[in-house]
Amino acid sequence: MRTDLSGLLIISVEQAVAAPYASSRLAEAGARVIKVERPEGDFARGYDSLVQGESAYFVWLNRGKESVCLDLRQEEDRDLMERMLARADIFIQNLAPGAIDRLGFAPDRLRADYPRLITVSISGYGEEGPLSDLKAYDLLVQAETGLSSITGNAAGPARTGVSVCDIAAGMTAYQSILEALIGRATTGTGRHIAVSLFHALSDWMNVPYLQYAYGGKVPPRAGLNHPTIAPYGVYEGSDGKSVLISIQNEREWAMFCETILGDAALARDPRFDSNSNRVANRAALDAVLRPVFAAVSRDAMADRLRAARIAYGRVSEMEDLTEHPQNRYVTVETPSGPVRMLAPGALVDDSPATLGPVPGLGAHSDALREEFSDD
Repeated sequence: MRTDLSGLLIISVEQAVAAPYASSRLAEAGARVIKVERPEGDFARGYDSLVQGESAYFVWLNRGKESVCLDLRQEEDRDLMERMLARADIFIQNLAPGAIDRLGFAPDRLRADYPRLITVSISGYGEEGPLSDLKAYDLLVQAETGLSSITGNAAGPARTGVSVCDIAAGMTAYQSILEALIGRATTGTGRHIAVSLFHALSDWMNVPYLQYAYGGKVPPRAGLNHPTIAPYGVYEGSDGKSVLISIQNEREWAMFCETILGDAALARDPRFDSNSNRVANRAALDAVLRPVFAAVSRDAMADRLRAARIAYGRVSEMEDLTEHPQNRYVTVETPSGPVRMLAPGALVDDSPATLGPVPGLGAHSDALREEFSDD
């Protein structure tokens, strides 16, 4: 395993996706992460049982952690939590609004008692503002931020297919923690980090926000078509499978017309001789393109596009993803046996991360109670 963060102790009172995402990345970098679960466990353990009896979300986000079951309503378990925090470098929590304060672990109090501690609170809407007390889950925030209004097609809005708000919040928390560690190395003191699903995702919404706030333009729900570039969209092959193409400049458009459409003169057609004209005449453009794509299979067209150096992406089903030639894999131990899964996105010195095992519920409770006893 990587050792960049070895020697750091992270205590995380976490559930679901956002906080476990942040702490999992710290664990992959070599930090020791103690996951504090309620006696019944992180409810993400029960999202499904499709991975040899384990939850797909839980296997993905809890590699390399230790699990301790604590009932923080009980004095004995709160005392143990306090002793762990006294040694910790980072404290992460994403309980419901106000819950961690009521349990006696308010970040302000912890920072006062442990000045080097970095505290991280992940919430739905932040720690201030009129909606700060709302519970929030990923799909609710997709709707609230306006993401769902620009996702889907003319038939209506759609959910983004992965938990993008949770992941955005986890990524934002992780990068802010790394900044805080760098800052602490200089100042000797920690800081409090507040991340919310709403604010993390609304940052990602800045392009449509700016287009509307300054240009009055509402991005249309375009399905698998780009709203402001053409041709940049999906076309079906003779086998019913589709490929998505992207033309980014006039040089590429001329090459596409010559090599794929077999009509170099089309690049100079006044309806299509600039991106703005192609967008304005998208229906006519598609009427030219669709028969060409429909004449061959998806993969045959992909081969032609690759040979012509035209950017494309096959519209992959899950079967395609499982067989994708570009995949990298890692094997992770779980309570139910080894699981082969897609590797983290970054290679470091040409190697993927080596990941620790996924813990069973409370697998480390006895050992941690002994290690952090008050004797």
